Amino acid sequence: MEQGKTQIKRLEQYKDRWTSFGSSTGILEISEKPTPAILKQYAIFKEFDDKFLEKISPDVSIARWKKGSVLFEEGSYLDVAFQVISGELEVSFQKMRAGGDEPIFNRSRTVVVGPGASQPRSSGYQTAYQGQIQKQERNPKAITFLSSIDFNLPSDGKTRLGAGEFVGELRESKGWPQSVTVKTVADCELLQIRVAALRIMRKRSTNLKNQLDKLYRERSLFTQLKTTPLFSGMSDDFIQSLTQSVELISCEPDEVIAREGESVDALYLLRSGFIKLSQRLGEGNVAVSYLSKGGILGSAEILIEGMGGWICTATSKEYSELVKISRGDFLKLLEKYPAVEPVLWDAVVRNLKESGYSRRVVSQSEFIDTALNKGLVEGNSILVIDLNVCTRCDDCVRGCADTHEGIPRFVREGDKVGNFLITRACYHCEDPVCLVGCPTGAIRRTDVGDVVAIDDKLCIGCSTCSNNCPYDAITMYETGTQWPADMIPEGLRGKDQQLATKCDLCYQDSRGPACVRSCPHGCAVRVGDIKEFKTLIIGSV
Repeated sequence: MEQGKTQIKRLEQYKDRWTSFGSSTGILEISEKPTPAILKQYAIFKEFDDKFLEKISPDVSIARWKKGSVLFEEGSYLDVAFQVISGELEVSFQKMRAGGDEPIFNRSRTVVVGPGASQPRSSGYQTAYQGQIQKQERNPKAITFLSSIDFNLPSDGKTRLGAGEFVGELRESKGWPQSVTVKTVADCELLQIRVAALRIMRKRSTNLKNQLDKLYRERSLFTQLKTTPLFSGMSDDFIQSLTQSVELISCEPDEVIAREGESVDALYLLRSGFIKLSQRLGEGNVAVSYLSKGGILGSAEILIEGMGGWICTATSKEYSELVKISRGDFLKLLEKYPAVEPVLWDAVVRNLKESGYSRRVVSQSEFIDTALNKGLVEGNSILVIDLNVCTRCDDCVRGCADTHEGIPRFVREGDKVGNFLITRACYHCEDPVCLVGCPTGAIRRTDVGDVVAIDDKLCIGCSTCSNNCPYDAITMYETGTQWPADMIPEGLRGKDQQLATKCDLCYQDSRGPACVRSCPHGCAVRVGDIKEFKTLIIGSV
């Protein structure tokens, strides 16, 4: 009996995850949780055993979409990959970036790394959310749903995809907004696979990994390397040959990429994630620096003769994606394009200085560890409170609540660094994973600085953003009302209405964040990055 209840609950959870898209999107039909027998009807699943397929089945669905539907809009974030079973899709640009393409491996990322360096801010990308919200009628009974894919096209280009083709989040690059809009040009049947399942499938299947890697090389890698300042002077033919020779690496949390003292066989470009760099000191190891997306690993070891191996141990702090260039190919690159070398030397000098400082000053190493473990490296606006001055009056919380209709957007508790409390308030991350998977686009960049905010009129209370946030900065609250009987999607009708809430930096108030303004003692402070935080800590000692 208990097993039956559990099975029913699992089926309900599965249904909730996929039917939240609603009828307004053009979905004609969506499957129940597929059995292994059903999945094996599709070539992508045939090599896996029934036990494995049962495990991943909650993350897989089959959906039928009607002709003329907009499946995906550029500018949003995604945690799903799709394969066309039947029908045809059109891939194109519908909107233009305000500031043009921002290279992944750009100069500011590759030259300046480590916690003493400022991180580049978001590009002037005009997100699809803003256009969608402007054109969408403000009717709480009808929600328009968004999604997106990872695809690069010429600025005026279009292409069509048919049966067997893949679109979607194929390489787990959660930090990057997607780039194109996809429409159905016929009724389509699609396999929908969430990233969690696809990651395991790629790891188990060399054939699938090679297939998806090939798509990434064809669709994305050439453009990413071509627009990188480091490689900007290279010919198309050379870059094209480079895209075919590089290796694409996917790392799991705590996976060691390079080990101190071992021979150096390649240069690595970090596409997404964070890498911790540590060195031996006495009987242990100390963190000396870190790399964020766009960083380069291995330039010092290759450029400086006689290094004798890796000078640091490099460890992935989360799921990371890297482009690996063999030592031989990289030396050929330097020989053919000598202008690249001075750019890399700038990074080498900065990294060596940072590493040396971290080895001498224990607090610096501890701070790097904290910044990585607590996600501070992601932050563009971190609310910290000086506990030496704070009287626990809670005026900051009340000020926040008064500004947001009685609902505070943060919690005055969290981790401590020195005498400072890191509150549970949104960091407004550089790479906000909370945006991944939101079916309506309710949580979005506001195009006001680095602010990430939630539009209550679009939120359906699905909890996806709250579950995705690694820092417990998004909470769900009950509104005390129910969704109306004619609500779309239908699955919400008659249910208690809840909404997601988080700090929005009071971005619509010219006076700035209420939490800071309301503190009578000036102990609540917003810091823009970990460099500012480090300066604040040093100044308080």
